[in-house]
Amino acid sequence: MVRTIRTLALVAGAWACLPPAAQADTHPHGPGRAITHAPIGVMGDHRHGAGEWMLSYRYGFMSMTGNRDGTERRSTSDVLDEYMVSPRAMDMEMHMFGVMYAPTDWVTLRVMVPYLRLDMDHRNRMGVSFTTRSHGIGDVSLAGIFKLWKGERNELLVNFGVSAPTGTLHAKDDLPNTMGEPVRLPYPMQLGSGTPDLLPGLTWNGDFGRFRLGSQLRGVYRIGRNDLGYRLGHRVMATSWAAFELCPSLSASLRLSFERWRDIQGDDDALDPAVVPTADPELRAGRRVDVSLGLNYLVRGGPLAGNRFAIEASRPVHQSLHGPQLETDWTATAGWQLAF
Repeated sequence: MVRTIRTLALVAGAWACLPPAAQADTHPHGPGRAITHAPIGVMGDHRHGAGEWMLSYRYGFMSMTGNRDGTERRSTSDVLDEYMVSPRAMDMEMHMFGVMYAPTDWVTLRVMVPYLRLDMDHRNRMGVSFTTRSHGIGDVSLAGIFKLWKGERNELLVNFGVSAPTGTLHAKDDLPNTMGEPVRLPYPMQLGSGTPDLLPGLTWNGDFGRFRLGSQLRGVYRIGRNDLGYRLGHRVMATSWAAFELCPSLSASLRLSFERWRDIQGDDDALDPAVVPTADPELRAGRRVDVSLGLNYLVRGGPLAGNRFAIEASRPVHQSLHGPQLETDWTATAGWQLAF
């Protein structure tokens, strides 16, 4: 299998680097290079020229299996010794739709609209397995990307935005022994924070010919408490990447990222923390280090010139959770971008 995947990757890379069938580039801003954008898992990494628009779509998937407390794994039976129900696995899907517009060369405005699908598998002390689900619009974000400084090879950008509380806090589903009456789902199954959140960030890009380096520091700062009396924990994310240009149409990237998040402050009175650990606001903190591999492909000729397609896969190399809490197995992001 590994050999087959490697062969397919080599064939795809060779095909992507063939000269375009139409030598005259129809993209209004020139052919560009695939390497000028960061890996698809990074957002807010670049700005646009005055009057330029960009449409984007990202599909993200996260797989979580098994529980962890600190750096140690906890079995389902261990969790059931303390709680009536144990989470076993969770799949998270995100469809992210984005629009960017640059009114001037020094500022680019961005709107991101997420649609989420969440599934969590459980088992109770009676040996009954069941799944809870929620889906819908998440929190919509509005942000600006500002050019702080630009040199011959380096650029420094300031990111600042706000997340609007458009995602629901009232997602419900049927549970065993509830007589068909839906009940409110625990914190990880809700679609939003319920608070306006500040989204600060700082991004550095360095262009060194066929190599491109980048680093980004971002945060999520929650303001106040939501209508149910709690707020999600603040988050900080740091990431650095290196990209290599295989050809102007194709680049490969390696990325290292760190993320840390705090416990929930306050609580939802409808949730009983003695039943399941996902209902305990004091068991939500953690930190994680991921390694990611990615590919960016830019169509440089023909009627599709300017379309970018990208994919990135990530796997944790370290995670410590205030648990028991579901651990992350892997994540993947695929996306499309078009500037005009």
